[in-house]
Order: sequence, then structure tokens, then C-alpha cells
Amino acid sequence: MPIAAVVLVGINLRPFITGIGPLASSIHRHTGLGLQGMALLTLVPMLLMGILAFAAPALESAMGARRAVLFALAAICGGCALRLLAGSGAALVATAALIGAGVALVQAVFPGMIKRAFPRHTGPVMGLYSAMLMGGGALGAMVSPVLAEASGSWTAGLACFALPALLAVLVARVALPADARTRPGRRTTQALLARPRTWLLMACFGLVNGGYSSVVAWLAPAYQAQGWSPAASAGLLATLAAGQALAALALPAIARKQADRRPWLWLTLGMQALGFTGLALAPGWAPYALAAILGAGLGGWFALSMGVALDHLPDPAQAGALTALMQGGGFILAALPPWLVAALHELSASYVPGWSWHLACVGLVAGLSVRFSPDSYGPAMAPPHSRPAPSAILWQSSQGSAPRTRPDHHRRNSNEH
Repeated sequence: MPIAAVVLVGINLRPFITGIGPLASSIHRHTGLGLQGMALLTLVPMLLMGILAFAAPALESAMGARRAVLFALAAICGGCALRLLAGSGAALVATAALIGAGVALVQAVFPGMIKRAFPRHTGPVMGLYSAMLMGGGALGAMVSPVLAEASGSWTAGLACFALPALLAVLVARVALPADARTRPGRRTTQALLARPRTWLLMACFGLVNGGYSSVVAWLAPAYQAQGWSPAASAGLLATLAAGQALAALALPAIARKQADRRPWLWLTLGMQALGFTGLALAPGWAPYALAAILGAGLGGWFALSMGVALDHLPDPAQAGALTALMQGGGFILAALPPWLVAALHELSASYVPGWSWHLACVGLVAGLSVRFSPDSYGPAMAPPHSRPAPSAILWQSSQGSAPRTRPDHHRRNSNEH
């Protein structure tokens, strides 16, 4: 798989969300969507990213990873193009659902393809993919208000992202490799869901990415409420996304020689804590620095957590299925915070309660992530002694060989560490 395919796929997964915030006032004026209605533009796609991720292993088994990614990229392209005609709130939410479904399928399937294509460089390439994903967020925040002002149409500012999505479809059609012989299916999903570690990964991923979804939805409106222009608030959101991209690219590369990623995870959580504290207590103090620090924390966590999930299982298809489930449960959780922040704002006329909520979530994840010791990966994914069948499912060869059990040193203990 050429690196260009990784770049183009990743860069198309966030502009449709980050382009909304800078145009919030125009969208409200022309569609009548209030705060909670605007929250749906983030909630609905995030929810779909979660729900469809659970079905992704079965879809990949039926369609193949390559065809699934091509189909998903086409859905993203079509959904963005339809926004040119979305003159109502309901139509805008419908396009968000279509694009979100496409993004969900890509996010669920693509990490496994990366692990299969780059077995010796999975961490750095996942970092590049994550960086491009966040860089796409910066692109959305910067381009949408500029094109909306130049064209005199906020719908054009959102629909323009159909063009890079179309380019991704064309490149992916040529560049994506053929599928592996073995594919994850429903039995793999069932076996993984029987592991407490899968649910722990979901919880941590969801709590952190809930902060991302809230910031993307409300950072620009929060500063517009303080008198910032749409263009200035878009620059703030672009700074956040740039910080995400740089950290997502740099941290996995720096940490690649260390099996234990927990110190790096805690570093990113510390940056998130500093960013949310600043937004809650002193939003006027160096706002661009706060946005960059918060973005680095969010982007670094995303890339590192994807690597942690992939490291839990040696087989690319099964490791990809685990990351799909982590994102599935995680994005369902991450869909709710933007609505919660909107509801708290309507009660208090302030964004402070919402930022404070996310600060508490950061503290909770810092405690939960203690359990992500590399020594715990094998025992955490080993089957209960009373259920030997899933062992064969989780540890079968990626070349379709007969099922095998793991070595004795991996079966020392089936309990979570």
C-alpha cells in the first residue's frame, strides 16, 4: 500500500465535522438550528461511527476490506456533495449521517489494512494516518469559512470537501492492496466482546474522544460568543487540529522503541487537562496556545491508543477487529458530550461546566490506563479456561492455517492486570 493512500484516506475523515463550527452562525441563521440542533451535526455521525464499527468485522468478511473502504469513501464524497443542496437543518443532519457512516466503515477497517501492509512499521504509519486525520480537521476549519465567504454560500463552504474525497476514491481504487485470505467475522467479534479488556479500551477511547467531539463542536462558538469573528475562531480550531496532527505524527514515532506506552499516554492526558483547565478558568489567556496544547493531547492520545489496541493481538485481521470494536463503543460514548455541553450551556449560559466535565473525564482515564501494561496484553486477550473455542478464533494464523493456542507463557493468567 503506498503511503499516499494512507495520507489521502486519513485526510478525508474529519473536514465534514470541523467545517461546521466556524459557520455555526450562518447555519443557525439560515436553518434555524439551535445549540442542541447544531450538536446533532456532531452527535449523529459520531453515533454512527460507533454503531457501524460493531458491524464492520462482518461487513469486511462479506465485502472484503478493499471494497469496503472504496464504498465508504464514495459515501463520504456523495454526502459532502449533497451538502451543496442542504438548505434545511434536517437535510444537513441527513448528510452528516451519510458521511458519518462512510467514515465509520473506513475507521473500522483501515487500521487492520495498515498493520497487514506495514507489519514492521505499524506504529509510525498509524501515527501518519492519525496525523492526516487530524490534519484533515485543520483543513476543514480553515477552508470552509474562506470558501463560504468567497462564494457567498455556507453550503458551498461545506460541499467543497467532496473534491478531496473524490481524489481519495480514485487513488484508493488503484493503490489499495488485495484482501488477505482470512477475514474477521461475527465469531471474532463475539470472542473479543467476551474480553473485559475490549470494554476497557472502549471506555478510555470514548471518554477522551468525547472531549474531541465537544471541542470541535463548541470551541469556535464559545469564542464567537466572546466577540471573535468566524474567521478568527476558525483559526483557533485550525490551531487545535494542527496540534493534533503534529502530536499524532511525532509521539508514536518517538515511542516506537518502547513497548510500554503508558508514560506517553499520561503525557497526552496531562496536556488535555491543561487545555480544559485553561478553557474553563482563563479562556482569554493565550487562547492559541491553549488550543495547540489541547490539540496535541487529543491527537497524541488518539494515535497512541490505536497502537495500544493493535499491539494486543498479533494477527492483523483480529487486531483490526479489536480496534473497530474499541472505536465502536468509544464513538458511541463520544457522540453524547457535544449534546451534554449544549444542555449545560443552556442551563448555565456558560461553557465552563462542559469543559469541567471533560477535565474530570481526563482524570478518570488517567487512572484506568494504568492497566495498559504490555505484560497484560496476552493474559487480557486469552480466553477463559471454561471457553476454549474463542482461543482458536483469536489466535488462528493470518494465512488460514489450523487454529492454535498461544504459548504457555501467555496463558499464565487469564485475569485482567
